[in-house]
Amino acid sequence: MKKMLFVYNPNSGKMQINDNLSEIIQIFSAADYEVTVYPTKAQMDGHNKIKGCDGVYDLIVCSGGDGTLNETVAAVMEFKDLKPFIGYIPSGTTNDFAKSLGISANMLQAAKDIVEGEARGCDIGMFNGRYYNYVAAFGAFTEVSYATPQEYKNVLGHQAYLLEGLKSIPFIKPSHLVIESNGETVEGDFIYGMVTNTMSVGGFKNIAGRNVKLDDGLFECTFIRKFEAVSDFNKLLTAILYKDAKNPNYYHVKTNHITIHSDEEIPWVLDGEFGGTHKDVEIHIIGNAVNILTPVKKQEETEKN
Repeated sequence: MKKMLFVYNPNSGKMQINDNLSEIIQIFSAADYEVTVYPTKAQMDGHNKIKGCDGVYDLIVCSGGDGTLNETVAAVMEFKDLKPFIGYIPSGTTNDFAKSLGISANMLQAAKDIVEGEARGCDIGMFNGRYYNYVAAFGAFTEVSYATPQEYKNVLGHQAYLLEGLKSIPFIKPSHLVIESNGETVEGDFIYGMVTNTMSVGGFKNIAGRNVKLDDGLFECTFIRKFEAVSDFNKLLTAILYKDAKNPNYYHVKTNHITIHSDEEIPWVLDGEFGGTHKDVEIHIIGNAVNILTPVKKQEETEKN
């Protein structure tokens, strides 16, 4: 019998996992898995549990938000033995990376797809020595993902992020950056930046690009310069949607390695969690670093988009 470790966050999203737990375990058991269930108690608890199980399990499954998946992938990346496949049952508020992978928002269907689906190789980012799955970001709105109270997320869902984000607008302060990638250097005052491997960020699809591939060894980098007038903001939104490189407030590049220097330390967010404050950031991509189980049909549909 195959062995599975199932790590889940009981407080994620609207705590629906607690109502579906028994049926999920039955699905795994029916697929001939001996299941060890571990509910997380605090941040990084799941990471530490998984990290200590190198070579023990055939499959690692997690359920929670993007932060839970981040902890799982980071732990598996540290395995010295053969890395097991990863299964993911999303239960967070936005679940951006799960949407990019075509994973069902229905927990029971996601569980079935784990035992019936196919493995998909995914690139992973390395941010100053720390792994991340799909987004490293700084600036406007980034604090919202980890500063929004969980009870607001549970009641309001994605709208909670928007409401908290509006509060930050009067306090946006640009950062002077020097950005180097693909042999090019760009310097200026920026209010936002993100290095991503995803088809949606914060619940907004295609904001990182329309031809995103999760296994091409490249991440999409988007930076927004400060703007002075409302008319500039409207033009900027159009530039982001249509990837208009001619807009002076918008800078976009695809790369496998990027360095960012700021005059002052600025806070970063990694997969929705606080990633520390940094003056110098180096990000490089590890191609096809992990295999995540995805539904066959939805995977094919995702690749066509």
